[in-house]
Amino acid sequence: MRRQRQAAFSVAYTALLAALSLVILYGSCLVPTGRAGVVGLAGLLPAAAVISGGPSSGVLCYAGTGILAFLLLPDKGNVLLYLLFFGLYPLVKYSIERIRRLTLELVLKLAFFNGMLSVFWFVLRTIFLSAIPLSTQSLPLLYLGGSAVFLMYDFGFSKLIAFYIARVDKPLRNGRSAN
Repeated sequence: MRRQRQAAFSVAYTALLAALSLVILYGSCLVPTGRAGVVGLAGLLPAAAVISGGPSSGVLCYAGTGILAFLLLPDKGNVLLYLLFFGLYPLVKYSIERIRRLTLELVLKLAFFNGMLSVFWFVLRTIFLSAIPLSTQSLPLLYLGGSAVFLMYDFGFSKLIAFYIARVDKPLRNGRSAN
């Protein structure tokens, strides 16, 4: 019986996180500036699902949000940004950080980021990077600067995960074990 209640809680909590992520993504369609930041905020919720319910919950949160966002949201560019980077990164981060070798982790995270940046630059440039006045000659500068910003993002993301574990997940687990 206890196991069934935990499974039901996990499914319900994952669905709640997916719905909240979808609402935040919808908000990214409404704000005039800072859309990438709002999409990044929506990408925090699959990380919460991974922490609270495991990697399968994270995948369900990410996939459910992505499918519903594609069907319901008017700005498909924000949905692509979520699907290709901000929603996917918590799952990638979880997988990479299980290695527990810092140098290799950093190399793999940078490889993921630079791979996604390449997709955005070479495939989706007209949607995402059209406002950046860069020529092909200054592309190395884009990758170098982007990598530096990404490492700061990853550090901040790790701090937010630690905060979530201490302030949300731990009290949730204590509340569940009392039942």
